Order: sequence, then C-alpha cells, then structure tokens
Amino acid sequence: MKTTDASISLLPYERIASKVMLIRGMKVMLDRDLAELYRVKTKVLNQAVSRNNNRFPADFMFRLSRAEFNNLKSQIVTSNWGGRRTPPYAFTEQGVAMLSSVLRSERAVEVNIQIIRTFTKLRQILASNTKLQAKIEKMDDQIQSIY
Repeated sequence: MKTTDASISLLPYERIASKVMLIRGMKVMLDRDLAELYRVKTKVLNQAVSRNNNRFPADFMFRLSRAEFNNLKSQIVTSNWGGRRTPPYAFTEQGVAMLSSVLRSERAVEVNIQIIRTFTKLRQILASNTKLQAKIEKMDDQIQSIY
C-alpha cells in the first residue's frame, strides 16, 4: 500500500499502545487520542461519528460516565484535558475500525491499520503471557511434587 504521508509509517507501536486503556473491562482508545493520531480536532471526529451514529453500537463506542471521567482526570495531569467539560467517547477495536469509514481520509485508513495491528499485538502478548503463566504453574507443580 502506498503511503502519501511518511509520518504515518512513523507511528510506533508503543505510541499507539500507550493510548489503549482498559475501561469497563474492554481495551479502548479515547476520542481525543484518536483525533490526535488522525490529525483532526476531537470535535470533527465526534461530529463524523454522530452523523453516522448507527455504525457505532454500544460494543463499538460508549461515552464515559461522569465518575469514570473524573477518575481518569485524577489519574492523568488535568492540564492535558484542556477545557473539556463533557466525558469523552471510548472506542473499542471494532469502533476504531469503523472510524476509517466515516472519516474517509487516506490517513484515517492507514492509521486505523496501524491501530488494529497494535490491538492484535496486544492480544498476542496477553495470550503468550497466559501460556507462560500456565507453564510456570506446571513447573511449580512439578517442583512441589519433587519435595
């Protein structure tokens, strides 16, 4: 695939992964972080979503509750939030994939590809850690049987 903006290919896995959060037991990315990656204003991203609301069911996107938003602000330096007064939207992996169809820019498509690859890599890391944990437990059982 041809990349017209060389900076797109420079979005490292770590930069994207650092923006993935666990909220309500789901791995999500916030609207402001996605807007930053797409190089659009958060307002523009949210307007595109609201114009295509039927493409974003609750398992694709949800708005944080006021309590979740306040908890998130307390964990992150509040100056990063600027003057935002409303809780942000959180997008699951499926919601991020859907964003490329409503933003309709080449950058959105290419950034989405990298984000989806990051979600996949995170899933693989978690799966390998589960396998490693099982191996350690098996070894521990074997060591205990020796004693």
